[in-house]
Parts: sequence; structure tokens; C-alpha cells
Amino acid sequence: METLLGLGELDRTRPRVVTIGVFDGLHRGHRSVLDRVVAEASGEKAKRERALATAVTFDPHPDAVLRGAPPPRLSDPEQLVEGMSAVGIDEFVVQPFDEAFSRLEPEAFLRMLGAGKGLRGFVMTPETAFGHERRGDAATIARIGERLGFRLVLVTPLLVRGRPVSSSRVRAAIDTGHLAEARRLLGRSPSATGRVVKGAGRGKELGFPTANLAFDEQVALPPDGIYAVRVAWRRPGEPWRSGAGVASLGVRPTFGAGERILEVYLFGVSGPLYGATMRVFFERRQRGEKRFSSPAALVRQMERDTARARRILVLDR
Repeated sequence: METLLGLGELDRTRPRVVTIGVFDGLHRGHRSVLDRVVAEASGEKAKRERALATAVTFDPHPDAVLRGAPPPRLSDPEQLVEGMSAVGIDEFVVQPFDEAFSRLEPEAFLRMLGAGKGLRGFVMTPETAFGHERRGDAATIARIGERLGFRLVLVTPLLVRGRPVSSSRVRAAIDTGHLAEARRLLGRSPSATGRVVKGAGRGKELGFPTANLAFDEQVALPPDGIYAVRVAWRRPGEPWRSGAGVASLGVRPTFGAGERILEVYLFGVSGPLYGATMRVFFERRQRGEKRFSSPAALVRQMERDTARARRILVLDR
């Protein structure tokens, strides 16, 4: 898969089938649309033309420009690239988004995708709309397609339990602690990605050294508590490694409430991981956060939490 930094890098004469979206989390609804893009690009006529399956996303998130703040992230940018490649996308375009771009009329945007030249198909759901004041609805795109020589392909939104899958629905499930629901919608366990930074060292003093995570932007996190987690991490220049552990999310009230922190105790991993990128996949919530009467009481509970997390992660395999 080729990743392009902006629509200006597209060869607009190349035959392609395109869809657009933020794709945060790359949930099952997104994948149903992307699967259709790949299928349309692989159709007999498109195959003879060697059409490309192309997905376009935007950076920053349009809400950061249009509403002043983006929603909490469901995935990191590298996860998104990995996911696009896994579903068979040939071209992944990350288009810079600003106020000027938001004011583009639908036809001008479609011409940037190759309308009138290489664009063969545009895939969207009936509810999708884009362009200035969201004028690019399905009826408008169909009319432009008839004039400029590409077909509109409408994909029925994927329903789970009778409701469309959406990023906002995934965020609501994570925020309220409904991890099983989030997993159904995402097709994977919800995760958060951050950088391992130096902490206060209390975990090491207690016999449970933890990796403390810092986030460059707001990420979707479940309620405070103790979680059985699966983890992937990578130091700069190194391949990804995977493991499992138990995570604490909260303000650590036993030592006096402080800032909200996600820290992970990894099973079978020794030595600090400072500077590593870490993805934490929340598998199951074990309990809520609690203030203990003493560090010794906390250690006894941590031993129980660790044993339970090991059982959960073996059973969940």
C-alpha cells in the first residue's frame, strides 16, 4: 500500500475507486465500506483497467477545525495505516484539513480525486455528506458522476443490534465501561496508545514496576479502575513486541489523589521501557479504583489483581 500526504500527490489519470472518511478506530462499519471499495476496484472492468482501491482521510480531525476540538482518539495514526493495508487498500491519502479546504464545493473536491479523468467509482453510505455546508450528499454526487463519468456506489450502513456502527457509538461504549459492546463495534478490543515516561517509581518500590503512559492528544479511555490488558510496544527503530499485564487507570488515591494516569504492569518484562510507544488493549475491567489503608494492603490487592488478570487473559485467548 502507498501512503500519500495530500491529494496533490495523486495521479488523477489513474483509474481508481475512492471513499473518504475520518476512519478513527477503523471499526466494523468503516471496514464494510472499505471492503466494498476493494471489491469495486477488483471488478472485471476495473480489473482490466488496473483500478486502485483508494481511501482518503483528513488530518487534523475536521472537528478540530470546525468545532474547536477533536473527539478522543480511538486509534493511533500508525494503527490506521496498518488497518488500511490489511483490508486491501492500494492508496491511502492523508489530506491536510483546514478552513479553506472545508469550504470546497463537492465537485471541486471530486475533481481533486480524479473526477472527469481516472475516477471510476465513489463509495459512500446514504447518510454521508461532505463539502461546503455538507452539500455533497448522495443525490448530488450521483448527478456529478453522471456528468463526469464515474459511478456512485451506495453501501448500507452496518448495523449491530439494530443500530449503525459509528465512532461516536464506540466512544460512548468505552466511556461508560461497556468493553464488550466496544469490542463488538470495533472488531477488536478498545485500545489507547501513548509514550512510556518516567513516573514516581512507587510501583517499583511496591514490587510491581509499571510503565506510565503519556498521551500527545486526548484518547478514548474507559472508567477508572483495574484492567486485564494485552499490550504491544516498540522502542524507536525496533520491531513491535507483544505481551500482557494488568493496568491501573486513575488518580492513585492511596497516595493522595493526583493526576489521572494509565500505568501498566507487564508480565515477564524487566527493565524500563522509557521512550517506547505502547498500545494498551483493554480486555476486561476487574474492579474500580479504591483507596487502601496502607501500602501493604495495596500490595496484597495488587497480588490478587495480577493473579486474576492472568486467569482472564488465558481464558480470553
